[in-house]
Amino acid sequence: MSQSANNNPSNPAGPGAGASPTFSPLYQQIKALITQSLQSGEWKPGELIPSEVELAARFKVSQGTVRKAIDELAAENLVVRRQGKGTFVSTHNEERAHFRFLRLMPDEGVPHHPDNRIIEVKRIRAPAEVARLLELKSGDAVVYIKRIMAFEGQPTIVEELWLPGQLFKGLTAERLVEYKGPMYGLFESEFGTRMIRATEKIRAVPADAAAAQYLNVDEGTPLLCAERVSFTYGDKAVELRRGLYSTAQHHYLNELS
Repeated sequence: MSQSANNNPSNPAGPGAGASPTFSPLYQQIKALITQSLQSGEWKPGELIPSEVELAARFKVSQGTVRKAIDELAAENLVVRRQGKGTFVSTHNEERAHFRFLRLMPDEGVPHHPDNRIIEVKRIRAPAEVARLLELKSGDAVVYIKRIMAFEGQPTIVEELWLPGQLFKGLTAERLVEYKGPMYGLFESEFGTRMIRATEKIRAVPADAAAAQYLNVDEGTPLLCAERVSFTYGDKAVELRRGLYSTAQHHYLNELS
């Protein structure tokens, strides 16, 4: 068991993790194997995964070891437990997932979904900085998307996205407009790419002429600029997103735990 887990490339304690010998707890090895099954699509988003008893038999370990592995996967939002029903692969089409990556909340009232207006979708060659952040070669094809997100008719976010062209062949403005769920739900269901974590940089910037026009604010108005790189399994970067947020009636909420 130990040997097969350590041959797994997604196991952080596997070969190449460091010059000195490392020890990976058994539950971490099981977590890596379950993650490998999620990555390969053995269990699709929204599907029920085998029970702890079945997984324990499959991996020839105790049920407690499997439970500890699943505890960590649930904490990382890769799976979700449902009382009395079992454990399911997380999906971006669940209501609870909609606000995991959208952090802009209204100052008053309950969070709700914005209306999207697609400004532009085109395939371009990746600029050097985009290629670097997405770990592509400079000049590789990327899909570029620009959109405005409005809450109750008030433009609040102007966003630019860059996606690897190889992964997102066939993504068009028409498809984005047709799809009524969250954008990450479309990426997951139609392009087989699930966003599982992201890193963000946030800074304050003055609105330039274009942003001021899109957001109906004066030029020079302070905006929140968030640059996010989202990753799928195996820490593979699959999206660069830059958003300008008007915070006149909204705030950025991050829950630390």
